[in-house]
Amino acid sequence: MEIALWTICRAAFGYFFLVLIVRVVGRRPGRQLTPFEFVLIFYLGGLTLTGMVGNEASLVNAVCQILTIALCHYGLSWLRLRSDIAARVLDGVPLILLGEGGWRTQTLSKMMIQDDDVMDVARDQGIRDLSEIRLAVLESFGQINVMPRSKADGEGGA
Repeated sequence: MEIALWTICRAAFGYFFLVLIVRVVGRRPGRQLTPFEFVLIFYLGGLTLTGMVGNEASLVNAVCQILTIALCHYGLSWLRLRSDIAARVLDGVPLILLGEGGWRTQTLSKMMIQDDDVMDVARDQGIRDLSEIRLAVLESFGQINVMPRSKADGEGGA
């Protein structure tokens, strides 16, 4: 019983620790993860697994860990659903990268995104020039959305 309790505690700690690390490291669009970041994610997962399992590699421990992580994940999902503050802390909020005032260089720098990353997304949408972009947003789930200017914006706008 003591071994199973210790296994559950290690699994819960590992899950919450990885959630914290991923949140602290920041969000970037998935296709913009560098090879280094992929290695970091898999390495952290492997280290966490080693710390959770240790010398106690048994079917009971594996089931306890899987159920613990599933319950932790369910708990965080429930908390995010019930609390706007928890959702903002866990998921973040959309960030404007390019607006009417131009590039938000501080936001780009903090999120480790370059203006070329935004322009790459814009080119995928057929936008070739910066003046054709009304707004660029880094969504809370890591995707960059580019909203083009309408023809009315171009005629009456800046």
